[in-house]
Order: sequence, then C-alpha cells, then structure tokens
Amino acid sequence: MSKLICPALPNIPWQDRPVGSSAPLWRYDANPIIPRDPLPGVARIFNSAVIPYERAFIGVFRGEQINGVPYIYLGRSGDGIHWAFEPEKIHFVDDQGAPAQPVYAYDPRLVQVEDTYYAIWCQDFYGASIGMAKTQDFKTFTRLEDPFIPFNRNAVLFPRKIGGLYTMLSRPSDSSHTPFGDIFLSQSPDLTFWGRHRHVMGKSSHWWESVKIGGGAAPIETDEGWLLFYHGVTGTCNGFVYSIGGAILDIDEPSRVLYRCQNFLLTPTEWYEERGFVPNVCFPCAALADSETGRIAVYYGCADSYVGLAFTTVDEVVGYIKANSQLSESDRELGKR
Repeated sequence: MSKLICPALPNIPWQDRPVGSSAPLWRYDANPIIPRDPLPGVARIFNSAVIPYERAFIGVFRGEQINGVPYIYLGRSGDGIHWAFEPEKIHFVDDQGAPAQPVYAYDPRLVQVEDTYYAIWCQDFYGASIGMAKTQDFKTFTRLEDPFIPFNRNAVLFPRKIGGLYTMLSRPSDSSHTPFGDIFLSQSPDLTFWGRHRHVMGKSSHWWESVKIGGGAAPIETDEGWLLFYHGVTGTCNGFVYSIGGAILDIDEPSRVLYRCQNFLLTPTEWYEERGFVPNVCFPCAALADSETGRIAVYYGCADSYVGLAFTTVDEVVGYIKANSQLSESDRELGKR
C-alpha cells in the first residue's frame, strides 16, 4: 500500500467512487462547483488553487473580468466545495508596502512551505512569465522577485525544500500560445536567485500529450516519490485538448521520473469540460490530501469557464500510474546535459 506523507485532513472534500467505475479519477457528481458570473465584474472563475487553512479552506482563483483581463481573487470555503469570494481582486504590495500590481495575472497556484504561503501565477514581465507573492495571513500579499525571464508559464513550488533548496517546476514557452513545451525544475536558496535547472519530462508520443505538457497541482509527497498531476495537450482540427496526466518523481532528485502514466487520468467528456469559453479543457491546479485515509481531491479548470472537482486515493492513482507506466530515456535522466 502507498502512503501519503502529509498532515491529516479529516474534512477533505470527498465522494465515493461511483458503482461500476474503474477510472483512476472520478468526478464530483455536482460539478461544476463554481458557476459562471460568480461575482460582479467577473464573468468566469476557472484555473484556481486551494489549500487547507484554519480548519477550513482558502484559495486563489483566476477571475476573468468582464473587460477580458484575468486577475486573481481570494475565496474561502468551509467544505472545499461551496465558495465565497472577496469582491475586490487581490492587492499586491512590494517589500516596502507600496502597491505592486501585475498588469494581469492568471492560472495561480498556492503552496505552503514551512510557515509561509506562496502564490505563483503567470503575468506580464515584458512577455509572459512567472509572478510570485508570499503571505502569512491572506491579508497582505508581498510580491517577490520574478524568478525567470520571459517566456515561461505553469510554475508550481514543491511543498518543502529539497536538499535545503526551494524547488519549482515551470514550463518555458514562447510569445504565442506555445505549440510546444516541456516541464523543467529550478532551485533557489532564497526565492530570489534561481538556478540548478533540470529537465524533468517532455511531451510524448501518446496522443493526449503529443503537443506539450505543463505542471499542475503542487507535487504530493508519498512513500513512492512525488506524485505529480500535470496537464497534457493534443492538437485537433478544432484546437487544443487538455487532459490530466500523472507521474511519480524521485523524492530526492525530482528531475528523475520513476513512473509516468501513458494514459490520461481524466480527459474532457462532460458538458462543462467540452463546452465553454475555451472548449475541451481539464486543467489541474490544486490537490488536497489526507494522510489518514489516503484520500485525494483534485481541483481542475473546465473549458476556461468553471471549476471541477475529482477524487481518488493514493493507492488507486499510484497503482494505476505504475501499472501503466512508460518512460522515455529523457524521463530517466537527471535532466542535465
């Protein structure tokens, strides 16, 4: 049996697997959990991240404003399913307390490392790149130095230091909508200076991730390695299709892939995944885990219009990834050439 190495989360959102289902991830039967027009001035909330906080849940949410500019909003929930949002977008400050708003911000992740919470998002830094901020109370969000130059997206921190270093996944890109993309790893002693860059894994020959891939939820520590939910993209005559994939990374050298599932874990099939502002998208941004039961709840964006919730257990998903693993030579490498 596989074990989660994380705190207990007795109030994790949960729904048992439907009778007759054998899928490695199964959907919440009341999806989507966030509808359109969730608050004044915001047309859609989708790719978003949540974590436990003060015996409840808090999150940073991509809110697509009615003027078309994406920004990050704060939301709170008692059960991880029903959400209330602050009406004003998050106001960031610099280390002197002065306003420091990004031009735009989207696809946030939210990760706790030690006693601090870090929000990571994509923004304009003279081109698409990564923005970061820290908070300890979800009242003041202090901007950090941008970790990378353009172009880069899909960044997420590991929930603890590895070898004494902060560790981040990202996906270098280009100035357009990136018809390519591999996952890389970078490390930092102080969240200011980043280096020790390593290649983790690239797109594959499997149809659902044949164009590009990118990081998703913050990696989850298990006794088998780091469990990673990521997104894989394929191209069709009607545009991109985004699916959720799974891999397990080495616990001490996470640029080495131990197992990588050749099948998707979830792909668009429901109306809220297939129909929306951008159709055919399942885009994972967060996962909750309970060490006592092994339960995992995955939050994912749906068709750039909604937020969905799916469930699994560490035994189910790790077993499925291992049983269906297929690695390339570059997966097995340290990622340094």
